[in-house]
Amino acid sequence: MPDIVFSRHALDQMPDRGATREEIETAIGTGEKLPAERGRIAFRKNFSYGQIWKGHYYETKQVLAVVKDEGEQLIIITVYVFYFGGKK
Repeated sequence: MPDIVFSRHALDQMPDRGATREEIETAIGTGEKLPAERGRIAFRKNFSYGQIWKGHYYETKQVLAVVKDEGEQLIIITVYVFYFGGKK
C-alpha cells in the first residue's frame, strides 16, 4: 500500500469535522472507493459512533477522504464527516 500523506488543509479540517487519522486510514484500507472531481479518488466508510457530536447524539459516523493518488503516495486532500441516526 502506498504511503498516506496528509495535506495541511486536511490536517486543519480534521478536528473541526471530527475525523481521526486512524478512521481515515481505515476508510482508505477497507472502505468504498468512489470517483471524485479532478481525477481524484474518494474513500468512504461508516463507523459505529454512539456518541454526542456538537450537542447531538449520533449512532453512525461516515468518514469520506478525498485523495490524490501519486503512485507511491496517497495525498489526503480533504476529509468530510457525516453523522447519522440518533436523537436531538
